Amino acid sequence: MDDSHTVSKAGMTALMVGALGVVFGDIGTSPLYSLRETFGSHDIEVDVVNVTGAVSLVLWSLILVVSIKYIVFILRADNHGEGGILALTELVVGRERAIGRMWALLVVGLFGMALLYGDGVITPAISVLSAVEGLEVANPAFEPWVLPLSIGILVGLFAVQSKGTGAVGTLFGPVMLVWFGVLGVLGVSRVLDDQSILSAFNPYHAVEFFRATGFEGFLSLGSVFLVVTGGEALYADLGHFGREPIRRGWFFVAFPALALNYLGQGAMLIAEPEAIENPVFQMGPAWSRWPLVILATSATVIASQALISGAFSLTVQAAQLDYLPRPTVHHTSAAHSGQVYLPAVNWLLAAGCIGLVVAFGSSTSLAAAYGIAVTATMAITTLLFFVFVRKRWGWSTIRALAVCLPFAVLDLGFFGANVFKIPHGGWFPIVVGIVIIVIMTTWRTGRRAVGERLDAGATGIEEFLATLPDDLIRVPAVAVFLYSRPRTAPPALRTNTAHNHSMHATVLLVSVEVGSVPHWSGPALSVEDLGGGVHQIEVRHGYMEKPDVVKALDGIEIDGTPLDVSKVTFFIGRESVISTPEHTMAQWRERLFAAQLRSAAPASRFFGLPSAQVVEVGSQVEI
Repeated sequence: MDDSHTVSKAGMTALMVGALGVVFGDIGTSPLYSLRETFGSHDIEVDVVNVTGAVSLVLWSLILVVSIKYIVFILRADNHGEGGILALTELVVGRERAIGRMWALLVVGLFGMALLYGDGVITPAISVLSAVEGLEVANPAFEPWVLPLSIGILVGLFAVQSKGTGAVGTLFGPVMLVWFGVLGVLGVSRVLDDQSILSAFNPYHAVEFFRATGFEGFLSLGSVFLVVTGGEALYADLGHFGREPIRRGWFFVAFPALALNYLGQGAMLIAEPEAIENPVFQMGPAWSRWPLVILATSATVIASQALISGAFSLTVQAAQLDYLPRPTVHHTSAAHSGQVYLPAVNWLLAAGCIGLVVAFGSSTSLAAAYGIAVTATMAITTLLFFVFVRKRWGWSTIRALAVCLPFAVLDLGFFGANVFKIPHGGWFPIVVGIVIIVIMTTWRTGRRAVGERLDAGATGIEEFLATLPDDLIRVPAVAVFLYSRPRTAPPALRTNTAHNHSMHATVLLVSVEVGSVPHWSGPALSVEDLGGGVHQIEVRHGYMEKPDVVKALDGIEIDGTPLDVSKVTFFIGRESVISTPEHTMAQWRERLFAAQLRSAAPASRFFGLPSAQVVEVGSQVEI
């Protein structure tokens, strides 16, 4: 996806505008609350020194964290064009069973991914709340309506997810382009009133801010960090647009607009300290309040949509890599396999968002819960990037430290300030992350235990065929057995043959291999004739691709005859686990794994098999 040099000028512009709608939604709505919370949530006086220093901190956070760390360095660590912490973890750890240091890095990477779910719950809640709170600025009489309207918008947002993002996706970029344009214009109008705020580009003012505010100033970093919370999204959405459109969107549109707006907020606050209550909505003339509320609400819905879609994609990737049970997936676009809808994830996110809005009541209160998950994820990304450049790019330790250590200091500084938020709501994303990492590690460990038990009783397909009786009845039909271990007799085949004393004349043993790359570039299918009417077929795809067994098999030649998949029977195994005194895991985790197995979407649905042609063969496995 990163061969941007082959894209036409018009195509590059379209990609850049599209990136504004998907990639920069979160970071683009941060001006609604970040600078306000820097002062409002801390005992810091709104005066010239503090405002200039705070704006300096904001600007240099955008420059160092987003522009340099993510845009210049992290975006280069792509897994065949795909980005995000899960892709980076795969690059560092690989697909083989991780042990020792690699196992620790795997767990750390998965925990970073798990924390993003906490962010995915908080971001829609705080973004929508902060936008709707603009009603209070337009007309204080609307204060009682802020919560009901916010909940209504969130309910509507999650209710339309099943329709897919394709229909409204084309509107995202242009709306965000208007939003960034308005942010920039509002900023310029205020900067022209007091151009002294431009001195905030001098980092000396950031130092003066800490000197003047002391420990309270350090704690305010937890709020300053809100300006860069969308940085991880830049990396996660790399595969959708490529490096160059994201870079251009940032340097040509998003960064200038954000910098101007924060400078404008600073200039306004120096003249009108009371405007700290809701600075963005106070920047424009009185007639602009209602249009600003409408535009800001649209921008926050777009930002929320990007994170919701990201949670869907992340869950599918994790399931493809066998870190989570197979979810029920509805593909909402025939043209784009990445556009998916996951009912269970959608409504869990909806319940979490609405619960947070009700529990916290305002974006200021909710800001206390925001930041800890993203700072931890960013720190984990820096750690994984350090290992990546040493392992993949062959950098020396000194060179890797020279680049990564400053980033780690920034990450840990922000993380340290956010740690103090834990008692006031920061515990929420941590709890979410812990719950999800337990779910993932339990599933991974349980699946490995089941695999080991199945392997212990496995029979090679040649050995199985050699033991078949000569008088075995061969049914004149085609059977497809899905099994993950090539050249091994599937339990469903052994069970069916033993109980029915017959076997289909043509047997296709199909294994589906998920590669460690997002999109498979090699041969997608191989066929091997094992004799006796039995063929081994291996179907390969990347972890970002939709597995479609029917499409892969349709028309392939078996014994010189094209296969008609509408006339075959698909046999799939479905295991249930039985706990034994020699526990593989703690008993509560074994119960959790059993529940996960029951809740996993049937393989037939996951692989796109026609339900009328599927036969499930159950088996019990002791763990």
